[in-house]
Amino acid sequence: MISLSTPIASGATPPALHFGDPVMSLGSCFSECIANHLEEGGMNVLANPFGVLYNPLSIARTLERILEGRPFTESELTCHNGLYHSWLHHGSFSSEDATQALLMMNRTLSLAHERIHGLRYLILTWGTSYVYRHAVTGEVVSNCHKHPEKTFLRERASLETLVEAWHPLLTRLFALCPELQLIPTVSPIRHLRDGAHENTLSKATLHLFTDELCRLFPERCHYFPSYEILLDELRDYRFFAEDLTHPSRLAERVIAERLTSWLLDASTQQAFAEALRLTKELRHRPLHEGSTAHTARLTALRVKVSDFLTRYPEALLPLP
Repeated sequence: MISLSTPIASGATPPALHFGDPVMSLGSCFSECIANHLEEGGMNVLANPFGVLYNPLSIARTLERILEGRPFTESELTCHNGLYHSWLHHGSFSSEDATQALLMMNRTLSLAHERIHGLRYLILTWGTSYVYRHAVTGEVVSNCHKHPEKTFLRERASLETLVEAWHPLLTRLFALCPELQLIPTVSPIRHLRDGAHENTLSKATLHLFTDELCRLFPERCHYFPSYEILLDELRDYRFFAEDLTHPSRLAERVIAERLTSWLLDASTQQAFAEALRLTKELRHRPLHEGSTAHTARLTALRVKVSDFLTRYPEALLPLP
């Protein structure tokens, strides 16, 4: 039989993920796609507590601050275009009021610091190996917040620099969380503003870096091939959004389903699929919310969700 795609194997199966296992997902916007799918299936996931992050050095700085748990202060903020920003945070944490910005930042920092102790799975999605360093301080920033280009020095982090930052960090993290499993993946979203060749060099660095982490921690680090699934197996523009760079919703769903089929054992996969169906029902918005039919539907749905939570008490689904 003729094959019309290049099947990509996901590699050795890591220890199974179950309902209630604490999960954290950090990285590019693709990490949020993965986290959203897990959350819709009732999993216990915290995604990007500092917002979307693209390069491994910024993600490392985020993890270090989460481990430390030290609250952010106004001295760590910068004000530009009328907004208070943090060099460690995405622009969604910026605010016209410094107190409000710090409130948002420290709320999610506290959640992440609490989650990191006893963490079971850490999913890391690398987007690029290009980093921006503040020209004065030399620190790597997670977001430039529309500051002038001259404020920063741009460079592609070397394999040696990335390993130097992550090896001691993971050693510390694995000692703190004896059951922690690391799931690194390379985002298939191409950064074509860097140039096609430069993007290839960037992604190659990320692949070599991930391979080195898996070599250093073979029992704890398990690569998931998001990049290869989209660019090799789903090699067709129908799997891309209108910008022809980001994956379409269908492609995101295919990759997320491949991840869960890889991470979950057979019985949990069955329950996860049931949870996804219930989540879809819970999110349904009827045309006439006050109707008798809608009230009856909610009553029946409440019974189904309650029954599911009785069978899987550690799953996270809201009652309607």
